[in-house]
Amino acid sequence: MKPRISMISLGVKNLAGSIEFYETGMGLPRMESPAEVAFFPLKGTWLGLYSREAMAAEAGVAGDAVKPGVTAQLVTLAHNVESEAEVDAVVLAAKAAGGTVTREPAPTDWGGYSGYFSDPDGHLWEVAHNPFLWVGPED
Repeated sequence: MKPRISMISLGVKNLAGSIEFYETGMGLPRMESPAEVAFFPLKGTWLGLYSREAMAAEAGVAGDAVKPGVTAQLVTLAHNVESEAEVDAVVLAAKAAGGTVTREPAPTDWGGYSGYFSDPDGHLWEVAHNPFLWVGPED
């Protein structure tokens, strides 16, 4: 059996602008894909971007409306890196690419170091360094 790969898909308002943010601004490698979607392979997973309308239609929900059985919730995507300096660099790159820093990088209560930004669609990302545990895939 082939190893399974998880994919995180984000519904975005401006597909071209979000592609620019993630590909150019954040430096994620983009796979070749149809014009209506963008895929970015990551270690152990993929990031997919779809228009909000297409994603809502595929999921059977109306745009921004919440239907019975669909729960609106706060979701944070986490990006783990190997050092505090790398946290600072990723958050700075996100800001330079048009993201909004929601919490500047700083030491955490649990002994790590992290900062937060939101992408142009408001998707919240934590960039963290955990000196006690590596949560990424083994090389």
